[in-house]
Amino acid sequence: MQAGDEQAFTTLFRRRHHGIFRFALQLCGSQALAEDITQEVFMVLIRESHNFDPSRGSLSAFLLGVARNQLFRRLQRERFYAPLGDGGDQCQSVPATEDPLNQMTRIETIDSVRNAVLTLPDRYREVVVLCDLEEMSYAETAQVLNCAIGTVRSRLHRGRALLIEKLRPGKSDQTADVKAARCFA
Repeated sequence: MQAGDEQAFTTLFRRRHHGIFRFALQLCGSQALAEDITQEVFMVLIRESHNFDPSRGSLSAFLLGVARNQLFRRLQRERFYAPLGDGGDQCQSVPATEDPLNQMTRIETIDSVRNAVLTLPDRYREVVVLCDLEEMSYAETAQVLNCAIGTVRSRLHRGRALLIEKLRPGKSDQTADVKAARCFA
């Protein structure tokens, strides 16, 4: 691909674009923004493929790092925050044989978890998305985030604790948000 082989780029795009889109969507909650970020990642790869150094990490970690940086630059530049309902049903696949009540319960649970993840502070959200949703190792996550493995572990622990608090039955989102705000004050 670095030598200008269009077929190599096409193959790389086909293999990686779904994962990058899913990662961006899980971080921002907006399908349109996730599509833009995915496109921008591959534009950066075309323009700056020389910046990829295989000795520093995998191509997947590099691409997810580019996606993360592009997303946070875009959010900061535009002060854009996606509504929690945007893009909500594209990841929900429910077996057709499942009864309607179970389908509704499953969809509500998925929406609750998705909304809770989207309300996490950025540093916890990105670790939860990478480790728990993208199933990346601590080392791969550390490469994407350009931080120490211990930092990944502590953020993941705190992010999971915040998620449990937000998803606890009978607790209002305001209570969890107030507690989270106290932790960061």
